[in-house]
Parts: sequence; structure tokens; C-alpha cells
Amino acid sequence: MERAIAHMDLDTFFVSCARLHDSRLLGIPVIIGGGERGVVASCSYEARYFGVKSAMPIKMALRLCPDAKVVKGDMEMYSNLSHTVTEIIQEKVPILEKASIDEFYLDLSGMDRFFG
Repeated sequence: MERAIAHMDLDTFFVSCARLHDSRLLGIPVIIGGGERGVVASCSYEARYFGVKSAMPIKMALRLCPDAKVVKGDMEMYSNLSHTVTEIIQEKVPILEKASIDEFYLDLSGMDRFFG
């Protein structure tokens, strides 16, 4: 049998978590990071439109997108929500390998027998 492996990366996962916690962040540029000397851990698509990218210094990101809301990261929240997402995915696929807090490899081999 030929193997079918899918890579699943939850793009903007940290931003999505923050938006679940605070709906005022919906639809606005969001930068996840911390401190004046910190870097962007994640950013929303609204912030990316202005050229903001992960690993960019916060100061530079705010020059590109001065209206962005900077939110301090919350690893405990991300970890808890990652566990929830992992449980949901595990219910649907036969084999799952978690590569990081927001990244998975799914072995979908043989699933075509169930879904065509």
C-alpha cells in the first residue's frame, strides 16, 4: 500500500488563540510578542499585509504597522488549546505525529476506503 502523509500547520495559531480569549482582536492587525526589544512570535494576516513577519523585531513591526495591537504571548493557553486540537485530530485520523505546538503529520494511508 502506498503511504499518504499530510503535513498540517496551524497558521497564525497564537493569534487565533488570543482572538478566542479576546474577541476585540478580531479583524485588526495583531502581533504576538513582547517588550520593546522583543521579536514577533506570530502575527495576523492583517499585520502581514503591512509586511510584518515572524522573528522581526517588535520595533520594526510597529513601524510597518503602527496600529497593530501587541499581545504578550501566553504559552499556557497555547499549550492547553494545542492539546484540545490534538485530541480533535486524533479522533479523525489513524496515525498522528505532533511535530510542535501547532504542527502535525497525519498518516492518511488507507483512508480512501472510507472517504473515496
